[in-house]
Amino acid sequence: MWGGYKHVLEVGPGTGILSGYLIENTSFSWTGIELDRDSVALLKMRYPELSDRIIEADFLSYDLGSGFNGARFAVIGNFPYNISSQILFRILEYRSQVPEVVGMFQREVAMRISSPPGSKVYGILSVLTQAFYEVRLLFNVEPHVFHPPPRVRSSVIRLRAKEDMSLGCDESLFFRVVKTAFNKRRKTLRNSLDGMGIAWGSLPGKLYGERPERLGVDDFVAIAASIG
Repeated sequence: MWGGYKHVLEVGPGTGILSGYLIENTSFSWTGIELDRDSVALLKMRYPELSDRIIEADFLSYDLGSGFNGARFAVIGNFPYNISSQILFRILEYRSQVPEVVGMFQREVAMRISSPPGSKVYGILSVLTQAFYEVRLLFNVEPHVFHPPPRVRSSVIRLRAKEDMSLGCDESLFFRVVKTAFNKRRKTLRNSLDGMGIAWGSLPGKLYGERPERLGVDDFVAIAASIG
């Protein structure tokens, strides 16, 4: 199996439509985390032999590290659209343990995650995800396949951890630079990052006057590495 993991965590299994297919796959061990009490009860009734692997908790606050005793695990799910970005940020916190993610997102969010520099939707989520994962948009899902059909379109994307996830700079600084730059995305970097102690003289001259949506991951790494 790609990524060398033996555990798969399904986020928001609901009534277990996807869960059934995952549980049938004997190449990994399935665990589900679900906040809705009624759905948890239904899942435990449907899969009583797996009741100890059905976690009633909020994924956004659950301690994923202790949940798998430090082991690597993949994350999969039809993610709740209202918190899908937060789910991805939470996964990034545990990136050393999560070699692969497959999830369904609202189409606009999927585009933000996968878009390259220069795109209007390229932003914080794009840079931070692409810094550590190879992103691939697998396919689109139209509203008519759901019942009832939602008012938004959907896309399924896959993230696979880069072989080397180290950035070569202080990662907390990297996160701070990216978030600060995009929080003032209409400004050039010399204005949005003013006061951060960046050694602009050691960087390519073009960066000083650029806006954040024009920069790739390597550019943000270089900026973070120049601080201090």
